[in-house]
Amino acid sequence: MSAIPDITETEEWIVRTTLKERYGRDIELQYADAEIRLNPADRELTSCPVFVWEAEDCHFVIFKTGERRYRCQFFYRGYQQYGTGVHEYDDLTECTVSLLQVQADHVAAERGDIDSKRR
Repeated sequence: MSAIPDITETEEWIVRTTLKERYGRDIELQYADAEIRLNPADRELTSCPVFVWEAEDCHFVIFKTGERRYRCQFFYRGYQQYGTGVHEYDDLTECTVSLLQVQADHVAAERGDIDSKRR
């Protein structure tokens, strides 16, 4: 199996631009590697490059799992991990926007104002 390509400048630009649009300011974006199972049945872990950032007491991660393949999640504590419901994206913009939207919806639901859209 071939190694997963590193994060490109274009991918970095996509995430940075999307975060700036969401928060109205630059967000510190960090890079790391994570070992994950690419398929649930896999016994072996695969090292993947990841984007990591923190905003509004929430941590966000986007895993690059292949060429034009991404997974994402956000969490508050180790046991409070959430995803978007989509296993994998082939578009980084869609992945990033979906992650931010699901997290914003989660915050609204926790505050009890999820019904504010109906007014």
